[in-house]
Amino acid sequence: MVWKAYYRGDGSVHEANLDPPPPWRAFPRQPLGLKFQPPPGLTTAVNAALSLRRPLLLTGIPGSGKSTVIESVAQELRLEPVLRWNVTSRSELKDALYRYDVLGRIHAQQLARAGLGEAADEIAPFMQLGPLGTALLPSGRPRALLIDEIDKGDLDLPSDLLNVLEGGEYEIPELVRYRQERVSVRMWDTDESWTVERGKVACTEFPFIVMTSNEERDFPPAFLRRCIRFDMPPATEDDIRRIVHAHLAMDVPETGPLADLVKDFTNRLRAGKNLAVDQLLNAVFVLSGTSLPDEAQRTALVDILTRELIGA
Repeated sequence: MVWKAYYRGDGSVHEANLDPPPPWRAFPRQPLGLKFQPPPGLTTAVNAALSLRRPLLLTGIPGSGKSTVIESVAQELRLEPVLRWNVTSRSELKDALYRYDVLGRIHAQQLARAGLGEAADEIAPFMQLGPLGTALLPSGRPRALLIDEIDKGDLDLPSDLLNVLEGGEYEIPELVRYRQERVSVRMWDTDESWTVERGKVACTEFPFIVMTSNEERDFPPAFLRRCIRFDMPPATEDDIRRIVHAHLAMDVPETGPLADLVKDFTNRLRAGKNLAVDQLLNAVFVLSGTSLPDEAQRTALVDILTRELIGA
């Protein structure tokens, strides 16, 4: 990377040819799982979850690599593409299992009665399996499912998950009552469909589930005992050097500005500052070129790129 001041802020109009972006900002996005550097103990926890067919609950600060773990496992074990459920305060278990656009179906029926559309009595076009519902479909190998930031969900969400995590099955009430016993429903991550019989779905291989938490809340014991738990440790200086090498194919020198940057960042992590390792990668990428900004610009860049995530 060569540092360039593309934008001058002086009102002069000019064309700028941007240099290639860092690998993690190149599109279409390329999976970065194989570049992930697992901290000590994580591989043991992953293997325990795989062997016991239990969800893996990862806790740690934002940016500690929790959501990348499942990409690493899925790529290394050649599982199908990762399914993702990004939890918010409004998330419900039903939405993760399936989604039914009942208002869309009613509207289509009204248009059909008015002669403005085709008959729309079929339920299939208005139904789609959710990420968890798709992960629980019968398959020869486990699907990989990320339940991201589960601690942001409603207080009842972990308890609502218990039956599904234990039984590996669920029911779609609208299809149980439907006149047809077999309904082809579109899956979450593809245009392909799966035929649901009598409104019931049961897995044959329990999915590999990774749930992440930023430790914003506690979970009930009944939920925790069904999980394999692992706390992501703060990255050490050696960890960060390995991460930089994996992502940028470069070694951080023992001395100099980049070495000082890595050391200062590590010290801030140890002091409990809320930082993400990808912030450091951004700074290293910008500051490792052959044409560097002057000292004042460099200081300003480091401040901007490694600004604390909370409380700043």
